[in-house]
Amino acid sequence: MGLIVQKFGGSSVADADRIRNVARIITETYRRGHSVVAVLSAQGDTTDDLIAKAAEINPNASKREMDMLLSTGEQISCSLCAMAIEAMGYPVVSLTGWQAGFRTNSAYGDARIKRVNTERVLAELDKKAIVIVTGFQGINKYEDITTLGRGGSDTSAVALAAVLHADLCQIYTDVDGVFTADPRVVPEAFQLEEITYDEMLELATLGAQVLHNRSVEMAKRYGISLEVLSSFTGRPGTKVKEVAKTMEKMHISGVACDKKVARLAVVGLADEPGIAFKIFSLLAKENINVDIILQSIGRNDTKDISFTVSKQDLERAKEALEAHKSALGFDHIDVNDAIAKVSIVGAGMVHNPGVAAKMFEALYNAGININMISTSEIKVSVLVDLSEADRAVQVIHDRFFHEFGGN
Repeated sequence: MGLIVQKFGGSSVADADRIRNVARIITETYRRGHSVVAVLSAQGDTTDDLIAKAAEINPNASKREMDMLLSTGEQISCSLCAMAIEAMGYPVVSLTGWQAGFRTNSAYGDARIKRVNTERVLAELDKKAIVIVTGFQGINKYEDITTLGRGGSDTSAVALAAVLHADLCQIYTDVDGVFTADPRVVPEAFQLEEITYDEMLELATLGAQVLHNRSVEMAKRYGISLEVLSSFTGRPGTKVKEVAKTMEKMHISGVACDKKVARLAVVGLADEPGIAFKIFSLLAKENINVDIILQSIGRNDTKDISFTVSKQDLERAKEALEAHKSALGFDHIDVNDAIAKVSIVGAGMVHNPGVAAKMFEALYNAGININMISTSEIKVSVLVDLSEADRAVQVIHDRFFHEFGGN
């Protein structure tokens, strides 16, 4: 039989009953003859609670010490799940990220996996044990604990699936799969049977919170069979793969919304070569990712450059630019953090002209103003006022998916 890696998110292990439910899912897979490696997140809001505890002691705690603290959340859920499986009479062992062989770089709080040494996990699987691994964490060259950033347990699971050559990687969450939009915003959104890696990567990057974007990137790179499904309903999930079956008329696969963005406009720059390079190389040195970029001609041989960043990077970006104001030669910076990025994604867009026009028409008919636009072969993103974000998702979804009626 096969080797299956199963990942369970925080809502799936939030309390004792849910941990027992996860133990049941894992042991049922094991009883069918599969080898099982399960990756668990911290319970419920544990990570947020730990961050709050740290803030009570030291609001400016070092990232190293934060990683030391935050790694304990996954250890709790994994040990409790192993205890539940023990109580059911199955062989099981729980391992921390470093015991499971995760070696990372030293970017505390947002580490990248360098390699995974599989000896311990394989040894336990050879003993016919179920292996439970803490997600989200590893160890660096200094033997310090590191964490992979929020959502990093997905990446831990896919990395294990890659190095163990697993037959399947299942990501269990609190929804049945990948939907055409967030069902909490668009009640008539429907589940997709399949979606491509590229579409899922765009949706994950653009605000859909079903999968961590780094995990999708890794799954595509190593050709991992990926499935997103619910730990509560037992229904078939959504398969993420290289080529997906799609209905002929479905030009897009989903609508995503990211409310954690902000726009900066650097106003009054000299209209000369190299200015854009100076701005964005400066931000790159600060490890600040920039998304939608718009350059416009101003007056008197000046130009303005507008771009979006994550809200958590807003102050750092502004401080970095202000610190180099004389070198860059701009007049002032305008900031708008009351915006949202709404996007459509679909591999069918590239062969179907007019998809973007349908999106713009839907927003026009609803009286929703577009602030900035960004396009690629499989996505169109627009910036709208934050107050209009949910309505924008709804009207765009209606425009593209109304004819399918959720089937």
